[in-house]
Amino acid sequence: MSLLFKYLFLGGLLFSLMTLHLLWGSVSMTLPDIAAALFGYSEQQQDVLIVWNFRLPKILTTIIAGASLSISGLLMQTFFRNPVAGPFVLGISSGASLGVAVLLLASGWLASWGISFSGAWGMVIMSMLGAGSVLGVLLLVSYRIKDINTLLILGLMFGSATGAIVTLLQYFSNQQDLQQFVFWSMGSLTAVTWQELAVLLPVCSLAIFLSFGLSKTLDSLLLGEAYALSMGVPVKQAQRAIVGLTAVLAGSVTAFCGPIAFVGIAVPHLSRMLFRTHRHLILLSGSALLGMITLLFCQLLAQLPGSSQILPINVMTSFMGAPMVVWIILRKKSSI
Repeated sequence: MSLLFKYLFLGGLLFSLMTLHLLWGSVSMTLPDIAAALFGYSEQQQDVLIVWNFRLPKILTTIIAGASLSISGLLMQTFFRNPVAGPFVLGISSGASLGVAVLLLASGWLASWGISFSGAWGMVIMSMLGAGSVLGVLLLVSYRIKDINTLLILGLMFGSATGAIVTLLQYFSNQQDLQQFVFWSMGSLTAVTWQELAVLLPVCSLAIFLSFGLSKTLDSLLLGEAYALSMGVPVKQAQRAIVGLTAVLAGSVTAFCGPIAFVGIAVPHLSRMLFRTHRHLILLSGSALLGMITLLFCQLLAQLPGSSQILPINVMTSFMGAPMVVWIILRKKSSI
């Protein structure tokens, strides 16, 4: 199967899932209804409202979240040279959750110190600070500990520690703030508004674009730091760039959609299996497309037929991602 055919197949599958998302919902709509609402000649104001205020933002959010989480997972797997590295496993998503928890649950305490973050940018800044802090600590530790499996365990411990802080904040928060945080922590791709997308889309799109610019550097780092240095790669600058981009991608998505598990771990492996290459230019584009497709499919399953209720997205990603991660670990173990 040629590379072009694979891209065309994934593009067709992505377009089909986007169309299904426009059609699928508690209110039944046909393709002519959708087209009329999209191009502004619908006489049904309800159809226009549903398409433009609910279904289109959900599709765009799912697409950018799927691409961002998958690329951040690929960056982490290359950086740590570990097949089960990812923003969720390494505690990066937990760090982002801590940042959001501080914003939602401890805003009064922050205000007493003259610190105030509000609105969509506040969520992004706090989430990226939390994710970047955990990733920065992991990076510092990696200079002293070269064993990749030890770093993975430390990442899990950092995730547990940040989780404990979040639990403490929840214990001392009021009922309204606690309810808001609990709903956020379940993960949702349907609550993002156009105003929030105006922040999420450009931030993540820029980070994804910059990630593609690191493709040759990532190819070199895959073979080790010594090889990368021999090829003239500025390793320290590259590592800082990878840390920063991962914090932006995972932190931004976590801020608006909540912590979404397993996408960042499983999708890069699907990309490697499909494209059978280690070239990051292909893997990055493949991971982005497969991440969009995977999350659109999970969101489609989360929508209960004929009901306005939608299951938390983490339920579906865990059902699909957990068996994939188990298979990766067993496959790696059997090859030793």
